[in-house]
Amino acid sequence: MKLFVAGIMQGSLPGVEVHSQDYRVRVKEIVNQYYPEIDVVCPWEMHPDSPDYGPELARETLLSMAELAGQCEIVVAFLPQASMGTALEMCRAYDGGRTILTISPLRSNWVIQSFSDTVFPTLEAFETYVAEGRLLDGANPRPEAE
Repeated sequence: MKLFVAGIMQGSLPGVEVHSQDYRVRVKEIVNQYYPEIDVVCPWEMHPDSPDYGPELARETLLSMAELAGQCEIVVAFLPQASMGTALEMCRAYDGGRTILTISPLRSNWVIQSFSDTVFPTLEAFETYVAEGRLLDGANPRPEAE
């Protein structure tokens, strides 16, 4: 089973600046602590230099990561603010019938409302959910996606 860690990278920052990616490490630690059999897929680990990619490689990477999110059984999306790339990954995962767990205070955001199976207000709330053994509760494709 694979879990894709989606989340904000550049967001609305100008240039090649990126938001802290520490959340990715924490999500991976949480999942591996309670579910060591799950393969955690992290786009930042795969493409740490992505903010410096040229237009062609950036487009290829954006689309391939969205496709990969759609192939993983679970997507955990970390969204302290909006992220267009994460929205695309969530859409592909939703279209693939995957489970989408979102960590965000933006409950009224349409993308978060529409695509998330569960929304957690904080990373700590997500950790409690995982520690309770609930990570796989909804990890089955939606019937309409089959």
